Parts: sequence; structure tokens; C-alpha cells
Amino acid sequence: MQNLSSDPRLQALLKWLSSLPAELGLAMDSLAPASSDASFRRYFRLNARQGSLVVMDAPPPQEDCHPFVDVDKRLADAGLNVPQIVASNLTEGFLLLSDLGPTTYYARIQQGIDDAALQNLYKDALTALVQMQTADHHGLPRYDATRLKDELGLFAQWYAAVHCNTSLDDVSLSAINGVFDQLVAHNVAQPVVLVHRDFHSPNLMVCSEPQYGQNPGILDFQDAVAGPITYDLASLVVDARTTWEEPQQIDWAIRYWELARKKGLPVPADFADFHKDYEWMGLQRNLRILGVFARLNHRDGKAAYLAHMPRVNQYVRQVAGRYIAFKPLLRVLDKLDNVQAKVGYTF
Repeated sequence: MQNLSSDPRLQALLKWLSSLPAELGLAMDSLAPASSDASFRRYFRLNARQGSLVVMDAPPPQEDCHPFVDVDKRLADAGLNVPQIVASNLTEGFLLLSDLGPTTYYARIQQGIDDAALQNLYKDALTALVQMQTADHHGLPRYDATRLKDELGLFAQWYAAVHCNTSLDDVSLSAINGVFDQLVAHNVAQPVVLVHRDFHSPNLMVCSEPQYGQNPGILDFQDAVAGPITYDLASLVVDARTTWEEPQQIDWAIRYWELARKKGLPVPADFADFHKDYEWMGLQRNLRILGVFARLNHRDGKAAYLAHMPRVNQYVRQVAGRYIAFKPLLRVLDKLDNVQAKVGYTF
């Protein structure tokens, strides 16, 4: 454990943990870092009488634990495996949570996994996604047109201007804004459900042992919104941290679509229409991610995100190259990537 004098938050955390009921059996000397994320939150793990527990440190005013508590209950009520809240101090930003295990989907994939085991993990994830979309979304922030368009602004601001060191001219800016308007109009017209916003391999826990509950465990849902039904599917099958080839993306999309129809969720009756919906949503998400990852690197000094940007760029090009509506965007991408655009005819 690091020096307490250099970490006032850790001092406050230990003081709070020490004040909790003795019957929890918290082994304070076992407290050890578990993980951190792209926000100001960090996590610790410690031993307790009933097994290991996880502590969330979400420092105010940068973070607010109330949305986590709210969405945790919504997902638990929908029958999903999310952390149980053992104790809380919402004023100081501390939560003591049940442990869903040490291994994320992402870590399991990186360790090496055979196809049968991979397909079983993602079958469980797709089933959980469909179940999650039955959860109560009323009262959550709306993922509306204004918010979707604002997020796309990160692409020009951070990816183009800062990361690519390119000032787009008025013609290019007008062109991509026209594309962004089409994307937002299409995506905001989709049916509204509870949207996790980061339903992908780093936030899904492999729960292969009974003490961790049903697979998958679901984390990092505090930013949930009420928004387009295809958003979380796009997060899962077009994963910014794990490359999935298009045949695999389509296979999982079909499986989700079949499960969603059986569950009575409002997805199109024709898979071709649904395929377009989730591709356009995925394009929107990945354009935003290029901006977010650029900002994390250049503003926050988190250079690890640079390793994922070529993958996200390729996902963007996969969709942008398929639809005539996105040709202006493709030309801007070519300029940013210093790619010589081919001259020819489009039929």
C-alpha cells in the first residue's frame, strides 16, 4: 500500500472502512489496488469474512456515486449480475461492493481462449444484454439528438485537430457535419431502452465460479442513459479493445436480433434493416471514441489508449466505406490518415 501521507483519499477510505460493523470481518491489511478506469474512479480489493470485497473510490466533485446506486438497483431488479452494495458513504464517494471475480472478458481473451469457450461467453453476454434492455429506463438522462451531436464534436476537436494536428477547412467541416446530422437523425429515431454505454469486454466479468454469480458480471454502468436500442450491441460486437472480424460481428448481431425478437423488444422484423441500424450506431460510437481516446492521451496523459485507435479507425472505415452517405467522411479520414484517395467511378 502506498504512503498514506501522500494520499489523503486513501486515508479517508481507510478511516471509513474501519468504522464499518465488525461482523463484516474486513482485513484492512489486505487492501490492495484492483483497477482504475478512464475516469477519476479507482478500485481496491480486500478480504472479508464472507470472501473478497471491492471498494470503489469515486472522489467528489469529479464523481458522483448516486447514479451507480440507482442503476445498480435497476439492473439487479431486471435479474442481472451486478455488484451488491454492502456499505456506502455517498457524501465522501465510497462504496463497498460484492466481488464479481478477478477476470474480465477482455483479460480472458488476452490470455488465450478457444472458440467454443469464446462463443459461450458471448452467448451469455448477448442474453444479458437482451435482459438489460427490459430494465426500467424511466428517469435516466436521455441520449437525445443534442447529446449525440455534441459527442461527435470530439472527433474534430480532439482527433482531427489535436491528434492528427490537422485543421479541417470549412468545406471538410461542412461535409462531416452533414454526415453527423444524418447519423444523429437516424440513430435518435431508434426505440429507446436502458443503455449501459460501455457494454464491452473490459466491463464484463467472467463469472465461472458459483460465488461470483451468473455469467457475466456487469460493471461500470453508472453512466447509463435512456437511448437507442442498438448502442450497447455496437459496443459489444465492435469492441474498441478487441478486434472482431466482420463475419463474427454479424454472427453475434444475428444472435442478438433473434433473442431480442423472442423477448418482444422493438427491433426491426427484417435483419437487413436492423443491420443498418446497429452499423450506423456503431459508426457514431466509434467516431466519438476516436475523439475520447485522443483526449485521454493528449489531455490526461493516458497513452495506453493510443494502441486501440487503429482498430477503432478500421471499424469506422468498415462502415463509412459501405454507404454512399458517408463518402464525405471517408474523404476526411483519408486526409487525416494521409491516404491518397482513389479516383474512379461509383455505380
